[in-house]
Amino acid sequence: MKKITFGNPELFVPSKYCSGFCCEETEVAYPIHRITFRTNARGCVLEFPLGEEQIYGFGLQLNGFNQKNKELFLRVNADPTKNTGDSHAPVPFFVTTRGYGIYFDTARNMEVQCGVETALEKENVMTVQILNAKGIDIYIIEGTDITDIVAQYNRLSGSGCEVPEWGLGVLYRCNWHYPQDRVLETAAYFRNAKIPCSILGLEPGWHTHNYPCSYEWNKEMFPDPDGMVKKLKEMEFHLNLWEHAYISEDSPVYEAMKPYSGNYRVLGGLVADLASEEGADIISEYHKKTFTDIGIDGFKLDECDNTNIVDYGWRMFPNCSQFPSGLDGEQYHNLFGVLYMKTILKALDGKPTLSQVRSAGALCASYAFVLYSDLYEHKDFIRGIVNSGFSGILWSPELRHAKSKMELLRRLQTVVFSVQCLINGWYCDEVPWKQFNCESEVRALLQEREKQIPRLMKAFERYKETGIPPVRALVMDYTDDPETYEIDNEYLFGADLLVAPMTEEEEMRKVYLPAGEWVDYWTGEIVPPGWHEAQTDNIPVYQCKNTAKSPIT
Repeated sequence: MKKITFGNPELFVPSKYCSGFCCEETEVAYPIHRITFRTNARGCVLEFPLGEEQIYGFGLQLNGFNQKNKELFLRVNADPTKNTGDSHAPVPFFVTTRGYGIYFDTARNMEVQCGVETALEKENVMTVQILNAKGIDIYIIEGTDITDIVAQYNRLSGSGCEVPEWGLGVLYRCNWHYPQDRVLETAAYFRNAKIPCSILGLEPGWHTHNYPCSYEWNKEMFPDPDGMVKKLKEMEFHLNLWEHAYISEDSPVYEAMKPYSGNYRVLGGLVADLASEEGADIISEYHKKTFTDIGIDGFKLDECDNTNIVDYGWRMFPNCSQFPSGLDGEQYHNLFGVLYMKTILKALDGKPTLSQVRSAGALCASYAFVLYSDLYEHKDFIRGIVNSGFSGILWSPELRHAKSKMELLRRLQTVVFSVQCLINGWYCDEVPWKQFNCESEVRALLQEREKQIPRLMKAFERYKETGIPPVRALVMDYTDDPETYEIDNEYLFGADLLVAPMTEEEEMRKVYLPAGEWVDYWTGEIVPPGWHEAQTDNIPVYQCKNTAKSPIT
């Protein structure tokens, strides 16, 4: 890994806010002399030579995979519908099949051309325009394969996160109108039906005011929060609370946060400046005293991304915003999710968690938070699982609703083989499978999830120790195999499984198994490497027994 400085880097960059940041520099073979740098009226531009290498990464990209010859605008955006670079978790880091990756230490938006021909030399290059910046630190990382490169990038931020076993169990988010007694009834339903569930989530209704947030219990709906938490713990449930960082005038922290908020409101509330140590401390200390001290150990941090593609009737703070910490709105958009996670982790004060966050960015592998999306296209959800491993982020699809029993089961199969098993019933009057009379099938799938927890725990232990992500695209471990370069609908799960989800409209799908010894996970039947056709109502899963280049090592 080699750090290179161009121009005058900015003060407010991701590494400044990464407590575990550690760079151990070595010499690299990459032709650094071939990199060009210049400034222009829009910021600064870097140019890199490109050969035959394929390009992956740039954060949670739901609509694209191999980015070679693509044009991307990396900015925080909640609802990308095309492969434009928009994402609620853009990460200024890419990896290639040529044995190198590059991290750009910036909190600015980036325009990337992943292959364009220069005018005079007629050379194919990558150009990166970093808006509003006059300099940048970049980190060139080299490795034996993409997994090795990504692992080094994750270790740059302090390596992967540590998660509790219960965090890998089933998380069911209750209808947002459910009062305390309905929440407890839901808990009893799971236990009486013998359906595995470890975590219950409360959506906006638990607040006295939720858009913006008060962070106060609605005592009409939840007359005894302490007693509810205690009963849930007796039933072996953990509780997860929804919120966002736009502060209502009704909130107990409103007055204290006035000096530590941006100069524009969102949803009628103050925008907390969590880059300000004083402001972050007010939020974390309040959360500790009010929530984590009574036993709550998970949070869903919503709306910390941007939204201007889909019209929800409200807008985020503009890029021209100013915050007391010195950040402008563009920088804060790119750092918001990371700063929010840091604030809540301080409130948890060492308690283990696997929580959720709506936005993330660079250098956040060490945070035990999983991204989620309001979009609901199943194929995009699968692509999100595959892509997340390139960028030091965790992402899981959700089951919310379905039009048919087959759609529900196909979606749930994908959820079961994800880093977090998330069923989000926030707008469902009852658990979504009741209308299809398929409780037994759901029970069997969620029991399978319970069987996968030891495998995932080992994968997360390895993530913590080495930086190797628990879920990876095939091209990460099998970088030398060109057949993997475009496969965006199957992935490696833990050390030894290959998962190939099917969507509801698919009666058959093609599955590729790289070189090695594989067996069908469900039947134990030996399956040779290469392309196969899978036709099943179950989810195709294959176990790696031994490979020439084992993903287990």
